[in-house]
Order: sequence, then C-alpha cells, then structure tokens
Amino acid sequence: MKQLILICAMMIASGAAMAQDKPEPVMTKEKGGTYVIRTETICDALGYKKLGKVPLVVTVKKDKIVSVEALPNKETPKYFLRVANDMLPKYAGVKFADHATIDGVTGATLSSNAVKENMKAAFEYYKKNK
Repeated sequence: MKQLILICAMMIASGAAMAQDKPEPVMTKEKGGTYVIRTETICDALGYKKLGKVPLVVTVKKDKIVSVEALPNKETPKYFLRVANDMLPKYAGVKFADHATIDGVTGATLSSNAVKENMKAAFEYYKKNK
C-alpha cells in the first residue's frame, strides 16, 4: 500500500512539474507588429553528426527579418560560432520571403544547412499563421 501511495505521489509531482515547463509558443506577436518565431517544435533539421536539432529564434517586422538568434544546440562550438557570427547576421534586413538567398558558411556546411531548414520552417509557419 505504501508503494502505491508513493507511486501516485510521484506521478502527481511529475505531472505538476510538466505543467510548469510549458514550451514556448511557436510564434508570438509583439507591439508594433513584430513577430517572434521559435523553431524548436516546427523543424527537425539536424546538424553535424546528427547530434540534435539546431533551433532558432527569428524576429520579423513588416515581412523583413530583424534578427536570427541560435538557441542552445549540440553543434561543435568552434564551427557553429562561425555560423552564428558569419551567417546569422546576414539575415537582418532581408525580406523574409528571400531568406533562401543567404549563403551558408564554408567548413560548417551541415550546421549551415540546418539553419537554412529552420529558416524555411519559420517562414512557412509565419505565412500560414500571421
């Protein structure tokens, strides 16, 4: 009986913890017509060695990309830093519909491709849900 009570208590506690860890919404609209799109749940693109997703936060205003930021990922830091420094800033000011015109980073091809897939997913989600 004590074991059953303990199991029930653990299940209730884990359910409460899960309720507190609500995932961020995919897209939010902020003041001034700015949209923020998070790609954790809408894109499964994997980077180098298929270690995990490469999620992004894409900020858009008036159909132009304001910024692209990387969320925590398992990419090799040395190479992903090149993507973060050399590729992500290039999106700023680009029309969201033209996101595919941004080139990847040589030497970090798989990470760059994962970023491009996330950008595509963000754009598709934005078009359908704006």
